[in-house]
Amino acid sequence: MVKSGLIAVAAGLCFLISCKKNDVKQNTTPPSPPPVTGTDKIKDSVVLYSRDIYLWYSQIPSSFNGQTYSDPDKIMTAIRNYSTEPGFSQPVDRWSFAIKQQEWDNVSSGAAQDFGMNVFFKAEGDLRVRYVEKSSPAGRAGIRRGWRVTKINGSTAITTANASTIIDAVYNSSAGSFSFEKPDGSTADINLSSAAYQEHPVFFDSVYTVGAKKVGYMVFNSFLGDTTEINNEFQRIFSKFAQQNISEVAIDLRYNGGGYVSTQERLADYLVKSSANGQLMMKQQFNDKYTQYNESTNFQKLGSVNLSRVFFIVSSSTASASELLINNLKPYLDVVLTGPSKTYGKPVGFFPIPVGDWYIFPVSFRTTNKNGEGNYFNGLALNNQVADGLDKDWGDVNESAFASVLRYINSGAFRTQSTDVFSENPQVVGGNRILDEPLFKGAIDKKRKF
Repeated sequence: MVKSGLIAVAAGLCFLISCKKNDVKQNTTPPSPPPVTGTDKIKDSVVLYSRDIYLWYSQIPSSFNGQTYSDPDKIMTAIRNYSTEPGFSQPVDRWSFAIKQQEWDNVSSGAAQDFGMNVFFKAEGDLRVRYVEKSSPAGRAGIRRGWRVTKINGSTAITTANASTIIDAVYNSSAGSFSFEKPDGSTADINLSSAAYQEHPVFFDSVYTVGAKKVGYMVFNSFLGDTTEINNEFQRIFSKFAQQNISEVAIDLRYNGGGYVSTQERLADYLVKSSANGQLMMKQQFNDKYTQYNESTNFQKLGSVNLSRVFFIVSSSTASASELLINNLKPYLDVVLTGPSKTYGKPVGFFPIPVGDWYIFPVSFRTTNKNGEGNYFNGLALNNQVADGLDKDWGDVNESAFASVLRYINSGAFRTQSTDVFSENPQVVGGNRILDEPLFKGAIDKKRKF
């Protein structure tokens, strides 16, 4: 789509390289610098692309030198410092990154190779299984959300102070031993070896009866993966919801860091009310060099579920395409947010640009909904704050976040006199932030290509 920019950048890159060659020929004393290497060319290309497509390209200083950084990802991290946005005292970009192409192809398609287990602290010293990929080694071993991790590789030193060590042991190791305490008090010692598997981001779905109402519930963990499978799952679930005459829907996005914008569009089309068909869903806006690529997307209603409101369970891990979905529905539905914290805060997106054997992802566009709302760099606010029920499995009606939705549907109130106001240890928040950092957060526009 953005071919003119590619030609301009390529021409600039050729000019840059030819100038360096001429300098070498003309200067014999002192000794000529070494020839430009493939790595140098890649770094120069990364900077040139950034000066062209980056949403805040004009803020990158002329003195910025990509050669001082070890690889494209370090360059992408460095340009984040030049993302000044009106109304915010600090740079807003926390996401521009680069990744080897093969690694991205695996991540984006849902092809993984690890234990398939994700962990979070419920309290200081109380580490829980946050979720498990069902086809992964952990899933095949029967490990479930809510299990308490009591030992990692024989060590009981499981505290927020050791969060980085836990990351290495759980996410980056080829083998490990884990001891668990299950909700019923029984224990299990399980050895895991990393293996290749396909992620399945629809973790759970069911229908519940609450008073005279039927409530559809879906746990959706990523907008990345096998999009054919995901779209088929959406069709299956919303057909079931329609057949069972649901009148309320709760979508659990609490750990969903985003993914493909097109998958967001598909889910939005199932959730939006019928009267919104054909109306504006969102706008994408590029920098002033690429205004010709700004575009609008309209709703194309799918399925027969016709809602007046929708509940979203969210957290600080709910990011990008997840927030885009919520924001796009706000002008049309009563959107209710509950969970342990407001969302992550990423109203911008990017697309992969190939440079050598890397893809670079400089933030390239911002999004707004029908009402022009979209500057939520500080996250989307909650209607109700409630603890993350890390001690319960998916779909348990006593899991605190899901229970708060069912309580509201039944009584019109999130809390009763017997339920406490949510509070959380800052130490635990900080430890969980470290544990959450390696997980992808982004909105990827697959239509855009360089």
